[in-house]
Amino acid sequence: MELPQTLGELKQTSYKSKTIKEELRDNLVKKLINKETIFENIIGFEDTVLPDIERAVLARHNILLLGLRGQAKTRIARLLVGLLNEYIPVVKGSELNDDPLQPISRFAIDKIKNEGDDTPIEWVHRSERYVEKLATPDVSVADLVGDVDPIKAANLKLPYSDERVIHFGLIPRAHRAIFVINELPDLQARIQVALFNMLQEGDIQIRGFKLRLPLDIQFVFTANPEDYTNRGSIITPLKDRIESQILTHYPKTVEISRKITQQEAELLPDQQSKVVVPEILENLIEEIAFEARVSELIDEKSGVSARMSISAYEMLVATAERRCLINSEASTVARFTDLWGIIPAITGKVELVYEGEQEGPYMVALALINGAIQRMFLDYFPDPEKLKKGQEKDPYGTIKSFFAGGNTIEMFNDDSNEKYEKALLKVAGLKKVTEKLVHTENQLLTSMELLLNGLATFNVINKDMLESGITYRDLLANMLDDTDLLDD
Repeated sequence: MELPQTLGELKQTSYKSKTIKEELRDNLVKKLINKETIFENIIGFEDTVLPDIERAVLARHNILLLGLRGQAKTRIARLLVGLLNEYIPVVKGSELNDDPLQPISRFAIDKIKNEGDDTPIEWVHRSERYVEKLATPDVSVADLVGDVDPIKAANLKLPYSDERVIHFGLIPRAHRAIFVINELPDLQARIQVALFNMLQEGDIQIRGFKLRLPLDIQFVFTANPEDYTNRGSIITPLKDRIESQILTHYPKTVEISRKITQQEAELLPDQQSKVVVPEILENLIEEIAFEARVSELIDEKSGVSARMSISAYEMLVATAERRCLINSEASTVARFTDLWGIIPAITGKVELVYEGEQEGPYMVALALINGAIQRMFLDYFPDPEKLKKGQEKDPYGTIKSFFAGGNTIEMFNDDSNEKYEKALLKVAGLKKVTEKLVHTENQLLTSMELLLNGLATFNVINKDMLESGITYRDLLANMLDDTDLLDD
């Protein structure tokens, strides 16, 4: 169907003007009735955040999304575009997306007055009706609202008192669109004040001009909770004018977190064909993020973004892929020794408190990994600290005896698949205990490695980190070595 190209042709159709909030509401109602998916690829918010968003849209509210970094706030805002009509008509040449039936700018009003039904119109796609601005301390009123343009005044030979010399900012240009301001607390208080009338009255003030522009905008703001950030705050009068405040959150379970990581991780087909990541390691990547969110070494006010898990997963695959290429192997399975390749993904995604800074980013990353390993170990194996003599047979006795006999195991980061398997099978009792306690198919070697690492976190055996790998040996032998060093 050919779209009308003039105001007269538009009047002959069934088109009726709607506010953007009415448009969003009407389209949401249709999707809810038809049981259609509204927010694609948003995982973990099905029973919490998304229903709140839908209620806010039905109530025709402006929205404030409060949450720590990496909680999909901006993505949700961008997905609201899917609730807009595919195309809307605007007066051709209008800076403010003027509705041909309800123009608000001087340009559009004059054009329709002069040309009547012959006024040309054009159609704007919904993808062009989204404006996003990151709030930073240097954002000015001119950026958001507008300013007097001396060049325009000179070219049109108009005095500065004429409203036609105004250069409109981002917000007026977002008329009939969704306007998003990310990290609202970072916006200076005087700039936040400039948003008051726009939200409440629909008028704007620019250097003495007070224009009655009934702007039609769906505002969406994002911010860290005020109590969690020291960079700034949302001033109370502005917050009071934002009708719906919705709290986002991190994934509540490892399973949900893993689904997000699998969805968002960007792996090449070549990587996917070469590297298999066992479920144990997929879960462990998420456990590291959960460990970081409760760690005393990490600043909880900053949060630990889901992007940390995504980056760590990509680095884990890349580490295994590199090893595979070095050994000229067709494929490989990711290992615990590959975890040390994800440390750069961790250190770059967390903010440390004072104690963490004293430890250093590298040591904090190792502590998080070991904490996650210990938690996962207890999901598969008995707690070594709870095994009581005489009451329950210690399933780790053969393994401890193996290391107590002076045996050591060296596992290097770049070992071939054959050397890796040979090293694990060398440990007496390791395979037998793992087969008995873990019933996960195709993950025997990974489970054996989890058992060794878990025993090390409980100080049953010793694990020495080398630049190129790991050495496992008896804990007492390690203590004796330390004593010898002191004697020297």
